[in-house]
Amino acid sequence: MDTVTLTAAPALGPLLARGALRSPFKRPAPDAAFPRTRLVLSGVRVDLTRLAAYERVCGFPTGELDLPVTYPHVLGFPLAMRLMSGRDFPLPLLGLVHTSIEIVRRAALPADAEYELSVFVEGLAAHRRGTEATVGTCLRLGGDLVWESRSTYLARHGTASAPAPAPAHPPTRLGRHKPNPHGAPPRTPEDAPPERAASASGRGGGPEDDTRRKDGPAASVAEWGGGPEGGTGGKGGAEYGAGGEGAVGVVVEWGLGGDVGRRYGAASGDRNPIHLHPLTARLFGFPRAIAHGMWTVARCLAAHGTPDATEVRARFQAPVLLPGTVTYSADGNGRFALRGSGGRLHVSGEVRPLSGTGPGSAGVPRRAGQATDSRRNSPSTERS
Repeated sequence: MDTVTLTAAPALGPLLARGALRSPFKRPAPDAAFPRTRLVLSGVRVDLTRLAAYERVCGFPTGELDLPVTYPHVLGFPLAMRLMSGRDFPLPLLGLVHTSIEIVRRAALPADAEYELSVFVEGLAAHRRGTEATVGTCLRLGGDLVWESRSTYLARHGTASAPAPAPAHPPTRLGRHKPNPHGAPPRTPEDAPPERAASASGRGGGPEDDTRRKDGPAASVAEWGGGPEGGTGGKGGAEYGAGGEGAVGVVVEWGLGGDVGRRYGAASGDRNPIHLHPLTARLFGFPRAIAHGMWTVARCLAAHGTPDATEVRARFQAPVLLPGTVTYSADGNGRFALRGSGGRLHVSGEVRPLSGTGPGSAGVPRRAGQATDSRRNSPSTERS
């Protein structure tokens, strides 16, 4: 794989426009050629103003010493867009669906540190609805790999009726996992073995949404994970800890405003028209604007909490229409889910600690609203 070193992060606006213009001429297929280039950007520092905006819209507390677990995805997104908007990327950018993400964070990520980013296309795989691309992102601090992710993006197109072939370029799994030759998405609450619910997790909402705990018997994600006919709402229970007898699951209802997509787009730079306004969303077949997939998982993780050294897997099951009401649920085994009206599953995932991988691996996860020392004097200044 060739390495291309960048001197600055590319501007997202022109990349999105270029990708849109090239989309009609793409011919997606699992055996198509794809760019064998690794983009590398050194000297990356976080814009603390944008970080504070991101934290607010996603429900993370502002002023933390460390970056939210999902924020390196925002840093790497312009590099990913440069690859996926290129002439040699075979999938059309318009209509591309983010279907899953796996994250491994090996240690806390200081907000004022200088990092090196690298992004590459790992491979293509056949999917029952088209072709799926896997994009890898790595973050290094002082030469050490401290964070990495794998995102899958689906281009829908007609497929043969025969069983889908194995991917031409099988991706490797992150962290402690063995290679996955079939390109299957990460295991989620739908196919995880049933386990007894333990301690509760999460905080009831944040400053950006209307949050209510639902009444009724407690329900764990295991109950919610079986599909639209999942269990009933539950009353919020104990705070997330290291476990504990008698703890119950958490079920929280969030009311989402119609401007969530615009605010997240401003904070992340991802201004895809399907997220911004009902009129632009209708051009792509949606009745209303939809929330960014990465906003939904970030909002869930802000409520759930993550250890410093952690592994996150999430699958995006269905779009979240804006405005709307969703229900977040979690159990003490690390599983979480986001559902809409009628129990429709939007996001499912799990959080696992990485044992012996760095500070915080066996500690109590940080949650939205958990008090910490301020990382900076003012969120409106950028470190240089």
